[in-house]
Amino acid sequence: MTNQAPLRFGILGAARIAPMALIRPAQSVAEAQVVAVAARDGARARAFAQKHGIPRVHDSYDALLADPELDAIYNPLPNALHFEWTIRALRAGKHVLCEKPIASNAAEAQQMADAARETGRVLVEAFHWRYHPLAARVKEILASGAIGTPRHYEAALAFPIGLLRNDIRWRWDLAGGAMMDAGCYTVSMVRHMAEAEPEVIGADALSWSPQVDRRMQARYRFADGRSAATLCSMWSRTLLKLSLRIEGERGEVRVFNPIAPQFYNRVTVRTPAGSHSERVAGEATYTCQLRAFVDHVRNGTPVPTGPDDAVANMRVIDAVYRTAGLLPRGTQEPKERVRA
Repeated sequence: MTNQAPLRFGILGAARIAPMALIRPAQSVAEAQVVAVAARDGARARAFAQKHGIPRVHDSYDALLADPELDAIYNPLPNALHFEWTIRALRAGKHVLCEKPIASNAAEAQQMADAARETGRVLVEAFHWRYHPLAARVKEILASGAIGTPRHYEAALAFPIGLLRNDIRWRWDLAGGAMMDAGCYTVSMVRHMAEAEPEVIGADALSWSPQVDRRMQARYRFADGRSAATLCSMWSRTLLKLSLRIEGERGEVRVFNPIAPQFYNRVTVRTPAGSHSERVAGEATYTCQLRAFVDHVRNGTPVPTGPDDAVANMRVIDAVYRTAGLLPRGTQEPKERVRA
């Protein structure tokens, strides 16, 4: 990093994820500062700012984007609002760190990527897991040939939110669903580890409400014959699962908790010669991500979750929905809700 002034962030919305994803990491990253927030509810924004020591509160999202003292925007709004407000932020001259999934569908993601190129601003999708040393360590194990040529990839992320019936992640109009909130991670893991784009060959969904999935399983193949599978759930018999498995011609790699490895993780390599397990140390994934974002803005250092990667990830998610007989998010209102 250079001795430049810190990158000054504004937050769109007083989201629950913001303290973990940006505010606390910024306390460890001297090159970043959170200096402003805006929310639709002014009282909520003021309370949020006071609680987290944010000096300025704007009375609207537009006012936040117009703030000349901001360099970057963190967008943790509901999925369906990522498209509009990220593009507005880019056109206002701000760099954007946008929560995952980056958009409601691939078409929106492509327009966001185009806007980033047209404005010359940075756009990064917040797949924080990718920035922790654990991800690099798994890639290192694969590159070493320890398990031979990889043949099959599996990723799973399941957690229960079924008791939170009013959670926005269940809302069609806000681009909700298990594949969006949890499945986007599993697709990202498979794609990054395989370093290729998969074709969806099968998908099965359990629904929470019309068009909104609570559990999704999908199967994939790659052009070179490799295969993959993903599982995601926000309410099913699979209550909790955080895993990645890569099967090779001479063994396998299993990873427990690739999503938030700072809390606990385990990497196990199994071959005919035996089994070995290790833990990978590192800062919180969100802190690693923030350092990488600032370095990308300041120095042009490449990031693995830029606009093109975001579009590719959304294409797979859209294909999973279509294969499962569901609509990609944001493409058409379900018939049950169409008004005369």
